[in-house]
Amino acid sequence: MSDLLALLWAPFLMCLVLTGIHAYLGIHVIAREVVFVDIALAQIAALGATAAFLVGIPLEAWGSYATGLAATLLGAVILALSRARQRQVSQEAVIGVVYAVSTAAAILLIDRAPHGSEHLRAMLVGNILAVNGADVVKVAALYAVVGAFHWLWRRQFVLITLSPEAAFREGWNVRLWDFIFYASFGVVVTSSVRVAGVLLVFSYLIVPALAGTVLGGRLSTRLAIGWAFGTAVSILGVAGSAILDTPTGATVVCAFGLSLLILTGFTRVLGLPVLRKEADGARLRST
Repeated sequence: MSDLLALLWAPFLMCLVLTGIHAYLGIHVIAREVVFVDIALAQIAALGATAAFLVGIPLEAWGSYATGLAATLLGAVILALSRARQRQVSQEAVIGVVYAVSTAAAILLIDRAPHGSEHLRAMLVGNILAVNGADVVKVAALYAVVGAFHWLWRRQFVLITLSPEAAFREGWNVRLWDFIFYASFGVVVTSSVRVAGVLLVFSYLIVPALAGTVLGGRLSTRLAIGWAFGTAVSILGVAGSAILDTPTGATVVCAFGLSLLILTGFTRVLGLPVLRKEADGARLRST
């Protein structure tokens, strides 16, 4: 038992760190109706890391991180430019194209890289069991800086997420704030994918925020629900992985899906009200 705790304490703490920042960003992503932006930016980061790997830079090196981050910032520029005051093309369609192209490009690069299949698997599911205490501290410090940045500029970020039309009317440079949002989002995604892989990062971004959205309430309430939900599922997933001797990342992803299904079933059985979309934005802005 003591050996098991010694092996799992750092991955569990990393799961809590991922829950903290991703549940907050997930609320923004769901409100913007750009759910797959995480997958797209994560894939762009993976494409950058794959390109670095192909020229001989190890995945663990800072050069690999810098290449992935640079690619992600380029993706943030594209996403910011895709938002216009008069919407002619769905931003989700642009995100889909970005994801498809970056995935195809990554596959082309992987095909030329030695041990390409192992690299592809690492991108998808990561290796969260390999993290140690120092990794947890570094990632937590980085996400604390990003979180503080968003707290300081929370009015701007909430306004461009919930009421971009109002932001345009008030004279805000929406595209600039969109770029800042996606750039900070990209910093988080690039760092998280290196630790946990694309699938687990997507789960931490969407599922806790979705649980908060299902139960509704003010932004702070949704965030608290998302954090509590993410923490509970992390405990179940990590413990289940240890008991069943299964890959930790994939087990946590499955635990997220099963827990969300159970939560949705309870809300239907108990007849909990589902907030209407128009009332939803007003509640969030009241925070």
